[in-house]
Amino acid sequence: MKNVPKATLQRYPIYLKALNRLDKNGIERVMSKELAAMVDIEPTTIRRDFSFLGNLGKQGYGYNVKKLIEIFNKQLGVNFDEKIILVGAGNLGSALLNYNKWDYVVGEITCGFDADQSKCGSHFGVEIYPMDELENKIPKGCHIAILTISHDIQETVNRLVECGITGIVDFTHQHFSAPKGVVIKAVDVVSSIQELVFTTNSMNQKAMK
Repeated sequence: MKNVPKATLQRYPIYLKALNRLDKNGIERVMSKELAAMVDIEPTTIRRDFSFLGNLGKQGYGYNVKKLIEIFNKQLGVNFDEKIILVGAGNLGSALLNYNKWDYVVGEITCGFDADQSKCGSHFGVEIYPMDELENKIPKGCHIAILTISHDIQETVNRLVECGITGIVDFTHQHFSAPKGVVIKAVDVVSSIQELVFTTNSMNQKAMK
């Protein structure tokens, strides 16, 4: 898969989510116009995006859903059964647990951990355990953690790494270090909003000239 435009790569997860939903519902084939109605993307764009993955379908016959999913898995290295843990079940953590637009894309949050006993228990169908039980309750083969805590961050990261975590989605906005081989993806909503405000204001100023 060579020279795929960035915009196309950004649309692939959208297609994958829809395809996995179709598969879950027992749908075996899908036309580009049917998929277009699900993802709000033009059929011509879908066919062009899929062309980068090879000859996947026949005109008038549609795409084999399972075959498409297999090709995406192979080409993109996506694991839809990825076990993800949440560390921090406060307001942000709870919002992430309740956010259902990402399922069928990369996996699911299988459990969570929090230092506050009052936040432990079942939340939106996901079990939250005390932080003291991290080493015992972390799922086997889990490599991804979402971090939303505000205290003892470095200590927690050290424990996660010891448990085999190699990827951290960081919502903490605080500096911490991790060994080489551990990937950190920082999510800063405030900076994103600031960038958006700056960009839209610049566009408005140009439009007024």
